[in-house]
Amino acid sequence: MKTLFSTKHLIRTAAVTLTMAGLTACDKGFQELNINPDASTVITPAYVFTKAQLDAMNNSYYSTGVVSTGGAMQHYATYKDVPGLGDKYYFQQGGYPYDYFTSAYPSAVNETAEVIRAVSTDPNNVNLLSVARIWRVYIFHRVTDLYGDIPYSEAAKGYTNNLFTPKYDAQSAIYADMLNELDQAIQAFDPTKPTFGTADLIYGGDIAKWKKFANSLMLRLGMRMTKVNADMAKTWVQKAIAGGVITQDADLAKINYLSTGQDFNKNPYAVAMRANDYGAGDGDANTEGGKLAKTLIDALKNTGDPRLNVIAVVWNNKVPDTTTTLQKGMPNGLLGKPADFKTYSEPNPNTVLRYDAPVLILTAAETNLLLAEAALRGWYTGDAAMAYANGVSAGMRNWALFGSGGAIAPTKISAYLTRNPFLSNGTLEAKLEQIHTQMWVSLFPDEVEVYSNWRRTGYPKLTPVNIVGNITGGTIPRRLLYPPTEESINNAQFSAAVARQGANLLTTRVWWDK
Repeated sequence: MKTLFSTKHLIRTAAVTLTMAGLTACDKGFQELNINPDASTVITPAYVFTKAQLDAMNNSYYSTGVVSTGGAMQHYATYKDVPGLGDKYYFQQGGYPYDYFTSAYPSAVNETAEVIRAVSTDPNNVNLLSVARIWRVYIFHRVTDLYGDIPYSEAAKGYTNNLFTPKYDAQSAIYADMLNELDQAIQAFDPTKPTFGTADLIYGGDIAKWKKFANSLMLRLGMRMTKVNADMAKTWVQKAIAGGVITQDADLAKINYLSTGQDFNKNPYAVAMRANDYGAGDGDANTEGGKLAKTLIDALKNTGDPRLNVIAVVWNNKVPDTTTTLQKGMPNGLLGKPADFKTYSEPNPNTVLRYDAPVLILTAAETNLLLAEAALRGWYTGDAAMAYANGVSAGMRNWALFGSGGAIAPTKISAYLTRNPFLSNGTLEAKLEQIHTQMWVSLFPDEVEVYSNWRRTGYPKLTPVNIVGNITGGTIPRRLLYPPTEESINNAQFSAAVARQGANLLTTRVWWDK
C-alpha cells in the first residue's frame, strides 16, 4: 500500500526591514509583522488528521466521562457537591455539562473539516477522504448523542465561509446524513490509491480494517434508532452486517499511548483521572472525592466477574490491592465524606490509570453484543447465544491490552460464562437486559457510549438518587446542556433548536431516546 505524506516539513521565513525614512513610510512592513513565521496557511493533511484523532479521544474525559455520564451510569461516585452532576444531579458551578460541546468544535470537528477540504479535490486522495469522512461521523455522533440537535451541516465553516452562527440540525437529519456518509465512504475506498499510512494512529492506513470500523459504526447508529424508527434501523443494521463488522480482536479500533513525555502522548483518560482525583494514590486525598460506584462493584461481585480484579483496587498503606473481598463501591448520592472513605474501591493504577494504556474506540465486544440483539430482533441470521458469548469473551480479553495486570485467563472467562449463561429460554426483555447489562460493563471506561446505550435500551435498570436540591426531580439526566455562550452568541439558531427539541435541560430527551 502506498503511503502519502510520510515526511514533509513546511518552512516559512520572513524578513522584515523597517526604516525611519519619513512619516509616509512609517507603516511599511506592518502586514508582514502580523504573519507567524512558524505557521503555514497550507495544511499538511496527514499531520492534521493525526491531531484530529488524538483530539477526538482527548475530549473532556473528566467533566464528561467521570462527572457527568460516568456518575449518571453509576460507574463513578463522589461525596462532593460540585462534581455531583451525574452522581446526585446537582449543578452549581463549572462547565461539566458544556465541556464536550465547547471542546469538540474548535478541535476535532474543525480539524477533520480542514482535512476533508484539503484532500477532496484530488481523486488520488480518495482513501484519505474516505477515512476522514468516517472519522468525522465518529466525532459528530458522540456530540449529537450527548446534546441532541447540534451545528452539523454548517459547522466548521467560519474560516471558509465566514459562518460563525451555524444552524442546529435536527438529530434525525444528522443521523440520516451520518449513515449515508459511512455508506459512501466505504464504497469509495480504492486499494490502489495512497493512504494516511503511519499518520493514521488507529489502523495505519489499513483500508480493510477501516471498512469494518465504518460498518461497525453503522451498526451502532442503526441500533440507536430501534425505538424511534425500527424500519430504518433494520435497513442500516442489515447493511452494516452484510458489509462486515468487527467480530475479531485483531480488527478492534484503538489508539496506543506512551507512559512518558508530554501529556498528549499519554492515555487521556488516565491523565484526566490522575490530575483531577486519583493522583495521590493513597485512597484518601482524592481531590474531587471520587470512587468507583457501589452499583458497578456490586454487579461485578455478584456475578463473579473477573474484571473486578482488573478494574478496581483498594489502597492499603499506599499499595493498590485487587483482592476480591476488599472491593467495595461507594454509594451515589452521598452528601459528606464517609468515615470509611479509604476502604472504597478506585480505578486500578496498573490498568485503568496507566499512562500507556490504549483507548479502545470500537471493539468486538460491542459489535458481538449488538449482533446478539440483532439476532433476537430477526435482523441477523446468527445465533444470539453465540454472539453473546463472543461479546462477553472479547470484553474480558480486551483488558490484556492494558498490561499484564489486565490479562484474564481463558479458564476464568469460561467459568464466568458457565455461571452466567445466556438466557435462551427467557423473555425478549430478559435477554435484552442481559445483553445490555454486559454492554454496561464491557464498554467501561468509555462512558459516553455507555450513557448512550443505556438511554436507548434502559438497561441495566439503575435506581436513581433523589437528593434534596437536585435539578432533575430525582431522575437520571437524559442529555447534557448547551453552553451559555451559544445562547448569547448564536441565539437565533440556539433558540430554534430549543423550540424544536425542547428546553435546554438535563431532562429533555434527544430524538432517538424514547
